[in-house]
Amino acid sequence: MADDQGTAPYNPLADGWKVLPERGFPVVVGTFFSKKFEEGYRFGFVAEPRHANVGGVVHGGMLVTFVDDLLGATVWFAVKQRPVSTIQLNTRFIAPARPGDFVTLIPQVQRVTKSVVFVRGEVFVGDRLVLSADGVWKILGEK
Repeated sequence: MADDQGTAPYNPLADGWKVLPERGFPVVVGTFFSKKFEEGYRFGFVAEPRHANVGGVVHGGMLVTFVDDLLGATVWFAVKQRPVSTIQLNTRFIAPARPGDFVTLIPQVQRVTKSVVFVRGEVFVGDRLVLSADGVWKILGEK
């Protein structure tokens, strides 16, 4: 989305972000991006007008969908691409994101056991914390 000054919307591809494969439920809500940083992968999406609630900010359901999907991907990689499923996801909404914002997630695996993985993540717009989350994923078995 262009801002009021008529500038072009943020293009993650121009900054080295890569489009994640689009399949399954996330296709319904939009394109997600990834980028490798020194401390690990980060994920992002460009908030669109369709992501907004009636108050004009990004709907909490969109933010939770983003977090659930990409924390799940983080866990999936942590367990060498074995199937996993969310058991529990706790979210804390801290500040709004708005259409036009580039929303990013910094995930962190906390602990991997034989059957579950504990993970957390923080969602930002720029350097402003929007949401924090933690959860538990079940390792389902071999692929």
